[in-house]
Amino acid sequence: MDAFVSSLLMEIKLQQNYLNTPIETLYFGGGTPSLLSEQQLDLIINAIHNNFSVAPNVEFTLEANPDDISLAQTKRWKSIGINRLSIGIQSFQPSALSWMNRAHSTQQSHEAIQHAITAGITNISTDLIYGTPHLSDQDLLSDIAILNDYNINHISCYALTVEEKTALHSLIEKNKIENVDPEKQARHFEMVVNALESFGFEHYEISNFAKSGFKSKHNSNYWKGIPYLGLGPSAHSYNRNSRQWNIANNSLYINSIEAGKVPFEIEALETATQYNEYMMISLRLLEGVNVNEIKTRFGDVYLEHTYTQLAPLLAAGKIQKKDGGFAISKHARFLADGIASEFFIVD
Repeated sequence: MDAFVSSLLMEIKLQQNYLNTPIETLYFGGGTPSLLSEQQLDLIINAIHNNFSVAPNVEFTLEANPDDISLAQTKRWKSIGINRLSIGIQSFQPSALSWMNRAHSTQQSHEAIQHAITAGITNISTDLIYGTPHLSDQDLLSDIAILNDYNINHISCYALTVEEKTALHSLIEKNKIENVDPEKQARHFEMVVNALESFGFEHYEISNFAKSGFKSKHNSNYWKGIPYLGLGPSAHSYNRNSRQWNIANNSLYINSIEAGKVPFEIEALETATQYNEYMMISLRLLEGVNVNEIKTRFGDVYLEHTYTQLAPLLAAGKIQKKDGGFAISKHARFLADGIASEFFIVD
């Protein structure tokens, strides 16, 4: 871990010219940053401030597993500037946690939230996973009610995707555990939307729900196409014209950084790719697609293509018109990615 942190500090310096605007959000995640010591976090934070312009009201999120969270830990995190926690609760149901092979317990989930609140971190996001075999409709509603009772103000909800070459996929293939049911996942999605909206959450992105004033600024910037810099193995960066990603292997990453070179691959983003990504992201958002932005960014040919693809989706009720553009209909949101693909331009 020390070698990793040392390399990360060097990469921060090497990448100091990638962004030319003040940093509005910091997000420590994509792994288990809650394992970093206070001293290691201090080193990283100081390096960021020394090499970049950081906005005074920066949103600073740390991802943490419930089993890594203690009261002393949350107090230390708050003291070094972390003002938002993203806690991987997944479920409060022991059977669901067991099926997902999660390391934490229901009790640890409750304690993690309580510790964060006691430490004075009021901006808390939690993850929930729905549609798993051992999660009943009532269990799902109970999970949502518990988070509402804690006054959690941001909830990310996901239908579990079973990826190939994972332990979970292997167990399902061997019939040792039950597979997920797409129909159940679709039903649970509707239940999630209705329950959270009844508790005053805004469904501002397909998988994300927030109380007023608590949308994730970091993720919202991704979705708006604002440039970002990713640091560390596998980290992705984006500057509107290209996307680059660091090598995934830790040892190769460390060796390259020690030699003074950031080990990344880069992809220049063709207009068609940028259009496809804009449609994919915009149709996942409550605001939907802005036709003037399509005309401005991509031109009349892309606007004409958009209207051509739009007509049958409007007729089918999957998309509805909105001021300035259109968005996916509420009843079709679970199918957002498939609907977005109808607009894709493939070379």
